[in-house]
Amino acid sequence: MMEGFWAAVFPVLRIWFNCLVLLIMLPAMFGISLGITETYMKVLIKSLEWATHRIQRASRAEEILKHSASNGGLIQRDDSSLEQEIEELRRNRPKPAEHGDFTLSDVLYFTRKGIESIVEDDVTQRFTSEELVSWNLLTRTNNNFQYISVRLTILWGVGVIVRYCILLPLRLTLAGIGISWLVIGTTLVGFLPNCRVKGWLSELVHLMCYRICARSLSATIHYHKKQNRPKKGGICVANHTSPIDVVILANDGCYAMVGQVHGGLMGVIQRAMERSCPHIWFERAEMRDRHLVTQRLRDHVNDKTKLPILIFPEGTCINNTSVMMFKKGSFEIGGTIYPLAIKYDPQFGDAFWNSSKYNMVSYLLRMMTSWAIVCNVWYMPPMTQEEGENAVQFANRVKSAIAQQGGLVDLAWDGALKRARVKDSFKEQQQKMYSHMVVGEDSSD
Repeated sequence: MMEGFWAAVFPVLRIWFNCLVLLIMLPAMFGISLGITETYMKVLIKSLEWATHRIQRASRAEEILKHSASNGGLIQRDDSSLEQEIEELRRNRPKPAEHGDFTLSDVLYFTRKGIESIVEDDVTQRFTSEELVSWNLLTRTNNNFQYISVRLTILWGVGVIVRYCILLPLRLTLAGIGISWLVIGTTLVGFLPNCRVKGWLSELVHLMCYRICARSLSATIHYHKKQNRPKKGGICVANHTSPIDVVILANDGCYAMVGQVHGGLMGVIQRAMERSCPHIWFERAEMRDRHLVTQRLRDHVNDKTKLPILIFPEGTCINNTSVMMFKKGSFEIGGTIYPLAIKYDPQFGDAFWNSSKYNMVSYLLRMMTSWAIVCNVWYMPPMTQEEGENAVQFANRVKSAIAQQGGLVDLAWDGALKRARVKDSFKEQQQKMYSHMVVGEDSSD
């Protein structure tokens, strides 16, 4: 019985594996496209356009769609400063003559700001998935759509079968092959003596493995301004949305990774990668030693034969609608900074990792059951610290450039607020500003 079963299954598995190698793995390893992904994306776009049209026609929500696309949130905010908004409230109101520049209407400003923060603040909404204008046949992300037609339901059911019964096994197989080849290939290269051939083989192995892993996500990546690609001895900084940011960027060039030493499978991968290429891994205790971390990064940058360091200065994943505060440590090292802007298209799959809601396994499963991962990467001109500019100012300048290039909102808030309380210094800053308005120049700190 079992012999007959395996006799029937083995030829099918052999055909499956041969097609996988010839049509996906080999083209991916050498950066060649056979047009399969492009054809898949065209069919997918047509299907999503048809689904959107059916939703609009069935629910009569075309005007709501336009409104939600342009609204961007529940609350409309302007860029006015504290002084400007309070002066607007004080207009046409008498001011007290003796007891400082205070009017009761000032309370309205702080009351309104408090209510706005309770309803929809600028920070916590950056740690939840971006809301879509229309349904992408994966999940309902907009409350405006309540009705689904029979045809649309059938299409959704077919999509579930395709994603879980065809795409998921294929992607899991590709991911397993890519990770295995990364461990085996880098381990073998690690036995070679240090020379140019070893460096060339190491970069080749890394590129091949990351490209296979990208195919396991059906990733379609558009790179712009390739003439600005990071060079050896530099520091590459980018906005951070997902752990797969590394896979996306490493498809077009190799980088030296920076991170904490892990155990388990991740630890095996880290040790194998370090044998063939000088990545920078820190023990948990070493991460707290700011001077040690900075010195090791500076030593790496000073060696112009080593790969550029890839750093995500935000320190946490943001939902790809904004860029939050860059930690200044990356900008105290010295050397040339190569900014990168990454922008994912949420229509085909949500790349954002909400680590407080999903663990790594659950997140990767969501990625591999999405339609595809589509993103744009912009290489930006290199930047250096200007004379008289400190590390914080330099970090803010780079952050603003990335936000502008990627069409993201530039926020001054720290991404650590994802799990921590607001620092007292932020509250004191607002208090000092208002005190200056009321008391004047002589207000004490």
